[in-house]
Amino acid sequence: MHFMALLSQFLTECRALCLWGHRQCRQLGSSEMAQRSSLTVPYAVPVLAVCLLACIATGLELSVNNHTADFSLSTLPGPPVSLSCLAQNSSQAEELLWYRGAGRVDLKDGNKVNISNICVSPVTESDNGVTFTCKLARDKSVQVSVILDVQFPPQLTGEESLQIEEEKDVTLTCNAKSNPQAQAAWYKNNTTLTLQQDRYQLYQTSEVFQLSIIKVQKSDNGTYTCVVKSSLGEGRKDFHLIVEDKKPVFPKEAVIAAVVVVTVTILFGILARKDKIFKCFKKSSETAL
Repeated sequence: MHFMALLSQFLTECRALCLWGHRQCRQLGSSEMAQRSSLTVPYAVPVLAVCLLACIATGLELSVNNHTADFSLSTLPGPPVSLSCLAQNSSQAEELLWYRGAGRVDLKDGNKVNISNICVSPVTESDNGVTFTCKLARDKSVQVSVILDVQFPPQLTGEESLQIEEEKDVTLTCNAKSNPQAQAAWYKNNTTLTLQQDRYQLYQTSEVFQLSIIKVQKSDNGTYTCVVKSSLGEGRKDFHLIVEDKKPVFPKEAVIAAVVVVTVTILFGILARKDKIFKCFKKSSETAL
């Protein structure tokens, strides 16, 4: 157990030395590096050799567009987005894989080793929130992901006419996607709608905005406008609401009772005159003979 603890500590220090070396090599020449080393030559050579092996085992990392950790990339619909994956600190050819969500992206043979590029073109609203991941083929735990943050204004236009009977409920619905998320406001005849708690109900999600009117009245006639706004713009839709007179409703029980009375009356009439009806049928059959 003591040996394993020492080995773990040694590899940790080697990894730190490795990362420090990678940073310093970009700034200093090899001669200056040698002068700054505090290790004596006989001891430094085997230790650095072992540390070099640790670097090979643990120093490999991937970067996407110069990011070595997962990140979000903001963009707009239309222009293409290029993603470049690079295998860093590797002593051998490394095969790279790309994934869109859970699905693997097909790459050409010359676009797989050590560096791999993909292009999303054109970028659309449906690409918002999609994750692209670059992975090391021999160790898929080594990976970097980028989430596309496609920003676009609310897309809402048009108009709609609704005819509703008095004292019935009606719901006006606006469906509008946007990023960043938008907020909705309701107007009646171009004036901000005053919401009465017992007559109006609002429902809102990231894409759906609804106004419900409970038991509409003649005074609810008019044009209702849904205005959806975000920092990138706004969209609107008009609803022309027409409240019709309430239609008279006949009680079902009374209708059923009337049908029953008429049916019974007809049956009794037939039974009361059955003798005359049979005689009529009999004469008709004798004439035919």
